[in-house]
Amino acid sequence: MDVTSSTNNLVTGTSLHWSDILVIVVYFAIVLLIGLWTSRANRGSVDGYFLAGRSMHWIPVGASIFASNIGSIHFVGLAGSGANSGIGVGVYEINAIYIVLMLGWLFVPVYIAGGISTMPEYLRLRFGGTRIRVSLAVLALLLYVFTKISSDLYAGAIFIEQSLKWNTYLSIFALLAVAAIFTITGGLTAVVWTDFIQTILMLIGAIVLTIISFERVGGYEEMVRKYPTAVATNVLLSNSSCNLPRKDYMNLFRDPKTGDLPWPGLVGVMINSLWYWCADQVIVQRALASKNFTHAKAGTVLAGFLKILPLFTLVFPGMIARILYPDTVACADSETCKAVCGSASGCSNIAYPTLVLNLMPIESIEYDGAGLK
Repeated sequence: MDVTSSTNNLVTGTSLHWSDILVIVVYFAIVLLIGLWTSRANRGSVDGYFLAGRSMHWIPVGASIFASNIGSIHFVGLAGSGANSGIGVGVYEINAIYIVLMLGWLFVPVYIAGGISTMPEYLRLRFGGTRIRVSLAVLALLLYVFTKISSDLYAGAIFIEQSLKWNTYLSIFALLAVAAIFTITGGLTAVVWTDFIQTILMLIGAIVLTIISFERVGGYEEMVRKYPTAVATNVLLSNSSCNLPRKDYMNLFRDPKTGDLPWPGLVGVMINSLWYWCADQVIVQRALASKNFTHAKAGTVLAGFLKILPLFTLVFPGMIARILYPDTVACADSETCKAVCGSASGCSNIAYPTLVLNLMPIESIEYDGAGLK
């Protein structure tokens, strides 16, 4: 049996009907209309456009903070890391819980007391002058374009490619167009409310897929038992050790010398996390939109609770994807991987899309795909 052919079928065997695509288009249209309608009263001032008039309730604030962090890159990346090396990547999600609480309790009170709208504005207020303000603004834009935005677009394009069979560049253009429309025309109010809707859809879709995945694999204990033997057929037949699962696949804290994600890295990553959660414009902007300190704190608490979920709804399903589709997700040689997913370095990144397309009811794929951003 041709392994390449069979694995290709696993990925391409499910496609969306035109009616399913229509549902996704209608969803985006409704979300855009809701976002623009809710922002109609807040576009006439700087605070209204950038901070939603400082009038947001803690629930949409917390959901927007979570959605601003969790997107297509996490659905693709966390599930792919789970498929490739187990639960180790989940420790960074748990670490973020404590950092986001610092935003609400330590940083937001200072920002609100300063009456700022942006982080570059705070630096000008704190240190004086305009050069540091302009420098931070330019640096932040460059970092976002070449790191976060580019990786988000790539991850989103992977999901669209697998589900809609669109070209990579067409997928990226579509994502940019939709994001630009409701961000530029609606301001932060539109962004927060669309984030709120997308958070609900993401959570429903991810939880449903997690339940189906565990049911298909036989439960948590079966996942733990089967994962070490989840290898591609050609690796199994050749008795090779290539691309075998790690022995510490169920360890969150891994050996500092032999671990692929050594635990001392948490110390260093906390510095980066402190900037991301407490000083990054995108995250801080959501918290500053709160109507008062209480709502800002409650919003960060909600975001912290939601950050518990990715380990269970993204990493575990990624591990299950490797068990159910080893020839696809765990392909070992470059030729097979290139044929399966277009990447010679491996196909763990398609773990989550593969689960969605093969396990989810076709009606649910529409909403799961629509909820990704």
